[in-house]
Amino acid sequence: MLLVSGVGCAGAKEPDSLSRARELMAGARNPTGDVALRCEPEDADVYLDGVLQGLCSDYSGNPRGLSLGVGLHHIEVKKQGYWPYTTYYEPSGARARLTVQLRPSTL
Repeated sequence: MLLVSGVGCAGAKEPDSLSRARELMAGARNPTGDVALRCEPEDADVYLDGVLQGLCSDYSGNPRGLSLGVGLHHIEVKKQGYWPYTTYYEPSGARARLTVQLRPSTL
């Protein structure tokens, strides 16, 4: 007697492990992620794509980082009396850590 698995048969349900693998692969093509920020001064403002998100200390990674969706993002850290910091970041699906030390604009 020959037993045939339901995988690959018309109308057969695919195994849960295969469904999970497909979900993971779809997520890898459209990675999101977050950035944990460590800043000097800690009360500097954080902008994501031109929109104020809060203070740098809000996104220290404990308990949360700055959440990023799919694609390239513009991150700025600003505080009056300091030169602004700006960078671009595209998430890879993992948490990144960004250390920023703002320099005073007046010497």
